[in-house]
Amino acid sequence: MIRLLRVTLLSLLLIGALLIGLIYSLTWRAPAKQTQAVNCNAQALPLVPGQALKVMTWNLQYLAGKRYVFWNDQARGEDERPTLEDMAFSLDEVARVIRDEQPDLVLLQEVDNGAKASAYQDQLKLLQERVADLYSCSTQAYDWKADFIPSPHIFGSVGRQLATLSRYRIEHAERLQLPVAPGNFISRRFQPQNALLLSYLPLSDGGQLVVLNTHLELARQPDETQPKQLAAISKVLDKLEGRGTPWLIGGDFNLLPLGQYQRLDELQRTPYGADSPLHLLWEKYPMIPSNTQASGVNRAHWLTHYPNDPNLNGPDRTVDYLFYSPRLKRVESRVRQDDTLRISDHLPVLARFLLPAL
Repeated sequence: MIRLLRVTLLSLLLIGALLIGLIYSLTWRAPAKQTQAVNCNAQALPLVPGQALKVMTWNLQYLAGKRYVFWNDQARGEDERPTLEDMAFSLDEVARVIRDEQPDLVLLQEVDNGAKASAYQDQLKLLQERVADLYSCSTQAYDWKADFIPSPHIFGSVGRQLATLSRYRIEHAERLQLPVAPGNFISRRFQPQNALLLSYLPLSDGGQLVVLNTHLELARQPDETQPKQLAAISKVLDKLEGRGTPWLIGGDFNLLPLGQYQRLDELQRTPYGADSPLHLLWEKYPMIPSNTQASGVNRAHWLTHYPNDPNLNGPDRTVDYLFYSPRLKRVESRVRQDDTLRISDHLPVLARFLLPAL
């Protein structure tokens, strides 16, 4: 009997070790800080102090389009992946909008690479083929990656990235890991690893502009993850500001501005709290859209998110933003809504700035 127990115990330990080894081999362990590859051609020029700079931030929803309600949407639909035809349509539409706007910097979120749900496409490469004449430099970083997710809705690989395109030279780039949602040892290995992608753009006078790209936790209900992520971002921005380095950050923050929580239907409020943790940034740094714009009389012009939900017939909230150093001067800003409602569940936010002069 004792021998049988020992054999059983050893067998369980062996199975456990094999399971841990399998999970370790199939999942990605994001380091706290990691240098990212930068691709630049020989024509990439540095920025010039005092010049104008046009910026776009856009969550592309992995080119899935608006004909679905996915299993992981707030409305909890039955769809699991888009068709190749719909992704091709969205890709062409994204390229059309970018070519029409021709921003100097494009900050993209939810760009797939090697994911089963998007037919293992390298979506940044596909997009770059269509806008190669506009952007001299690019960099990218994963914020969700695994060779295999056992969820029946996925049952395969995931690979989701932040991507930054630039007309101007990117000297170097790095990925900074943000706090992640709580979970046990196994579940943490398979969940998204939200991050910052920092691009360092040199100026002709020897200075630099730091451009940050991010996509924060999508909460099912308010928890401490987003405040922790924002506190970590605030520390990075404060450090840059303290050094006198101009910066800007854009992305999908998955949080509401002041006053929008009360305007949402009760069911639509579920992921948010009445007190938005985004105040950790807007209390210190200028925000696009501002709280006045996003909740004022013309608030409809500043909505950036059109959830995949059959009960909604248009954008109903703002969750995508640009924040920037007071050293930059905002010239103009807007959300492009009129011809982008069917491309993604997010709309592009655009702004033009003036860099500090000599």
